[in-house]
Amino acid sequence: MGPVTRNKLMSIMALGAMVGLLLLPILVSIPALASGGVEAPAATADAGKKEGGGEAKVEKAKDVYYKTEGIVSGPPAPKTTDSEKDYPRYNFESRVLLWFANQQHLYYGSFVLAVPIFCMIIEFMGVVSKDKALAKRYDQLAYDFIKISLTAYSLTAILGGILIFTFLTLYPAFFQYLSQIFRPVMHIYALMFVAESGTLYIYYYGWDKMKEGFLKWIHLSMSVVLNVIGTVLMFLANSWIGFMMSPAGVDEQGRYLGNIWHVIHTALWNPLNLHRILGNMAFGGGVVAAYAAYRFLSAKTDEERAHYDWMGYIAMALGVSFLIPLPFAGYWLMREVYAYRQQMGITLMGGLLAWLFIIQATMIGILFLSTNYYLWQALGRMRGAEKYQRYIKYLVFLVVCGFLVFITPHTMVMTPAELKAMGGQQHPVLGNYGVMSAKNGGINVIITTTVLSFVWYMRGNKVSTVSWSKFGNIFMGCFFFFAYVNIIWLAIYGYYIPANVRVGLSVPQVATTLSCLFFMFALNSVMMKGAKQTGPIEWGKISVRSQYALIMLATAFTWMMGLMGYIRSSVRLFWHVNEIMRDNSPWAYTHTVGFAANMISFNVLFFWMTIMFVFWLGALAAKKVPVEAKAGAPGRAPEPAVGH
Repeated sequence: MGPVTRNKLMSIMALGAMVGLLLLPILVSIPALASGGVEAPAATADAGKKEGGGEAKVEKAKDVYYKTEGIVSGPPAPKTTDSEKDYPRYNFESRVLLWFANQQHLYYGSFVLAVPIFCMIIEFMGVVSKDKALAKRYDQLAYDFIKISLTAYSLTAILGGILIFTFLTLYPAFFQYLSQIFRPVMHIYALMFVAESGTLYIYYYGWDKMKEGFLKWIHLSMSVVLNVIGTVLMFLANSWIGFMMSPAGVDEQGRYLGNIWHVIHTALWNPLNLHRILGNMAFGGGVVAAYAAYRFLSAKTDEERAHYDWMGYIAMALGVSFLIPLPFAGYWLMREVYAYRQQMGITLMGGLLAWLFIIQATMIGILFLSTNYYLWQALGRMRGAEKYQRYIKYLVFLVVCGFLVFITPHTMVMTPAELKAMGGQQHPVLGNYGVMSAKNGGINVIITTTVLSFVWYMRGNKVSTVSWSKFGNIFMGCFFFFAYVNIIWLAIYGYYIPANVRVGLSVPQVATTLSCLFFMFALNSVMMKGAKQTGPIEWGKISVRSQYALIMLATAFTWMMGLMGYIRSSVRLFWHVNEIMRDNSPWAYTHTVGFAANMISFNVLFFWMTIMFVFWLGALAAKKVPVEAKAGAPGRAPEPAVGH
């Protein structure tokens, strides 16, 4: 048996082992799922026995969400008291400790979920690329990403252990109840985690052995398996969050009714899954872009600078491609929250937590401003892109106007004296721009402008050679013009119709923005196929300010992620599990906005201090940039497969 054949055989066996690991949790859990996951308590079973040894009488109850009957298979939710037994005291607010442990685990969990997906995409781009030098650069880039992820993965596991320990010691009654409900899910979760670990290490250490031909495709398949496992892990974790916000599969007393799918598939599970996967991908792209920016700023040679400039651009592009649909996923999540419990929606959007959404809108605006600024700066490294630069001021005007409308509050937080002086909570002028109709218009204008910036960047140093290029350019210009007109017109029209009709206007606004995103990108790609280049992209020759924009992008992602986690958790107010298990601890109240902002900032600072350590470890064993890349660094630049 030749060495190549032996390598193929070993690769196929490794892939088979990973698929087996992927399926193992399901096979092991089938008996638990078949029995409902929770053993019927002896008291429940015995209580129904007829005198004289007859069959047990089965107790049934109704699901609080699905309204279906089920067999009572678990104890009721515990009624806790404000005592050390249910809430142990350690001279510190337990909730803050749990907040810290949970947030740090989520940051790293999100990072190690997103980065392998980036690796899969970039490795695939390298495999299908016909340019051998470019293919090697993609392969090197994917390897750099997974190497960073490997160290972060270990930290994620450690932080997960700390989080469980924190739950056990600070909230034992609550954790015990949740463990009883989710016992089969936790078994699967633990096994999936083992499967992910094994897959990740085989994928990383098999990189050099499977770098060509058929073996490379096997290696790429491993990344698919790895990401399937990671995504399933996230979905399982989301089921716990969804259950705490919108419980299902239990009766009014919190007793499990034997259907684990109902417990997992709560009212908010699907929107949570979509929102979190988009958020995690955008966050991961931002962190990697910040890493590239850091390496760019500290680079000693032009070759290094060119490599990390290219890396930062790709990470930013991947992150922003998931950021653009994120606000729409957020709208869907809020819509489902309203549909589940209107009171929760009012608490979020019109009550105690409403001002946090103003801060969130500010952070979203900063994200898009940073992205657009980076793209406008990036035009400077293209010869021939000068033709677009004189129009940038119009894009700045659109983005800033959209941003100012988007962050304008409907009501103000004021002292009684200020309230009296202004004549009410609503500012007589600014308040008119704080309604949802105007805000929807603002954010859609921002996103559409970002799409336009990307389109300009993609054609910065190119001239279309297709015979219908003149018609295509006119069509694109008209499409964007009427998109802006439609979005702004609908925002104004919303002031003249009832509120219940106005809500529906967000649908055509979103459809207009998504049409620009999908149709214009597709049309631009077709027009730029085989286009004539007016000059190369000079990687590394970009302003330093652009790299600070990438760092700002990553910081805003991190801060907003912490904020959204706090908002989502706080909407339960004084419930561990909404309307099922009450929080009777001394900390069952909502913190002030100022305290929450300080706590989120501390979490962000701590995460960036530790991730810098991870970056430093990754840099210690950094591979050198391939020789082929050096030849083309400043002049003939590598182009991302997306068109640039």
